[in-house]
Amino acid sequence: MKIASFIAVVVLNVASISVSAEPGAPQPDAKWLAVWSDSAKDAAIRRTMSGVHKECMSADLFYLSKDPLPFRKLNLTLPGHEKCTLYEADDFLAKQLESAGYKVDRDGVAVRAFRRDTSKPISAQYSAPMPEDPTYTAYNLCAEKRGEKHPDEIIVLVAHKDSQSWIDSPGANDNAIGTVGVVEIARVLGNYKSQRTIRFLLCNEEHWPWTSATAANKAKERGDKIIAVFNTDGIGVKSPADRTAGKKTNVTAYSLPEGLKLAELMSGVNSHFQVGLEQRSVQRTFPNDDDGSFVKAGFPAAVINIGSWPYADPNYHTPGDVPELCDVENAAMTARAIIAAVMTLDQAE
Repeated sequence: MKIASFIAVVVLNVASISVSAEPGAPQPDAKWLAVWSDSAKDAAIRRTMSGVHKECMSADLFYLSKDPLPFRKLNLTLPGHEKCTLYEADDFLAKQLESAGYKVDRDGVAVRAFRRDTSKPISAQYSAPMPEDPTYTAYNLCAEKRGEKHPDEIIVLVAHKDSQSWIDSPGANDNAIGTVGVVEIARVLGNYKSQRTIRFLLCNEEHWPWTSATAANKAKERGDKIIAVFNTDGIGVKSPADRTAGKKTNVTAYSLPEGLKLAELMSGVNSHFQVGLEQRSVQRTFPNDDDGSFVKAGFPAAVINIGSWPYADPNYHTPGDVPELCDVENAAMTARAIIAAVMTLDQAE
């Protein structure tokens, strides 16, 4: 997460153009209000949101970042295992999606592991791979729910599933928690009859190059009509002080005006459906992260949902990023809000 380029040491774009809290936010779009004022649609959204279970998310989180998989890396194979830990994670995640009724496609992308520069602060010790370094194949996992009325309009939910290639960090908050969030959303929406196509993408961002860029560029080449991208990265992650205080936070960051509409939608569903998040929006100065891959490919309606801005986890990119420190309840609340936003967009006319 948050490697702007393999040259830059900028981890998070903490400089922002504007920050707005939910109080005083713009009135929801009339199309969203029409969905929420329809009692049947409103009830369906509430019922679907209630299907998110933090226990399922926690079980998947610990599987991916503690036992049996301590990491999710292309350049690490556990003793006695035939596959690297990232491939083992891929198999687990694909099985979870398939059990929810999805067909999972795997798209291979050639990548390299980052090198480590111990002269830098530990959270930024990644350094550029060299041409002589080995090349690996990292896989994007993609599953879709085909829309029944507007199948050509696509809503994308994306998260990166790998952990750091240059250091042995479990990568629980970065980004096993976002990965299990997308999987849980997919599970909950398994029987939902969508009007538009909903695409679930699990990519890789801790190896170079980011594989979300490949997915976004291929979508552009195909002429896909992507109307919204929701990136879940570090959902529920906050400072130790905020965690101790019991705060449940979410920040929706966007790059372009089209993304601002999605940020307003996140504020709207949080309020209307009484999710309970401390929700705010941030505009960043340039597109970054996996949502940024889609913005750069020409899909401007893209946001990241993240627990804090600036990112406040002191264990970021360190061996201390363990699942025991994840606020799974906060992440589950964020997943519920994203479901409400996706279903609102899907049913809007």
